Amino acid sequence: MPLNPSGPADAPHSRGHRLLRQGRTWILDYAYVTYWQIHGFLHRMDPAPYLVPSRSGASPVVVIPGVYETWQLMRPVMDYVHGLGHAVHVVEPLGHNVGSVVDMAALVGSYLSEADLTDVTIIAHSKGGLIGKHVMLSADAGPRVRQMVAVCTPFSGSRYARYALTPVIRAFSPRNPVLLALLANLEVNARITSIYGVFDPQIPGGSYLEGSENVQLDVMGHFRILAEESLHQAIRHALRP
Repeated sequence: MPLNPSGPADAPHSRGHRLLRQGRTWILDYAYVTYWQIHGFLHRMDPAPYLVPSRSGASPVVVIPGVYETWQLMRPVMDYVHGLGHAVHVVEPLGHNVGSVVDMAALVGSYLSEADLTDVTIIAHSKGGLIGKHVMLSADAGPRVRQMVAVCTPFSGSRYARYALTPVIRAFSPRNPVLLALLANLEVNARITSIYGVFDPQIPGGSYLEGSENVQLDVMGHFRILAEESLHQAIRHALRP
């Protein structure tokens, strides 16, 4: 059930408090992503240990990070899911995920085919959810995917995108043809769990997706949510057979 963190609409002190919280969220969110980006650069890791499942019969998980993100930003989620017994796969050719949604989806689809993965759960962050849905809709890779958990994904785009300096970010415009086509196609939405917080500084319109299981957590942020225990519990619930 959606939460309302703002309080009474006619209380100026509540609005002021909300603005302060949102400003603090912007700062902490960027501090969080900066830390993980620097950490990932300084401490290059081999994702191979994540490929070893510790529970018999646990379905494979494939993680897809967001734009300008490497797989290492997903490590809090990967550590948790791997601890549940699942093999966790990363698609290293995605790099920093600056290619188009279509091109990145092709890379993910190729990985699923080459690794011969089936009954896959995609866990995606931000742009990764758009890529994941594109994969689910593809004729070749789609049947290999059982479901997707999308975290803070701009399914309806972001109105901030038009102010971006780079075309990589401007591609998240609500008018982008690829985003509009993905949003209009409801075919796989019932197999998607969209998880988001009460305030996302990157996606002011939120991540609600028609026909999916929408889960709003009582947290703020676009990046820090990846380390939240409430997110991990929601993922655990989605991973149940």
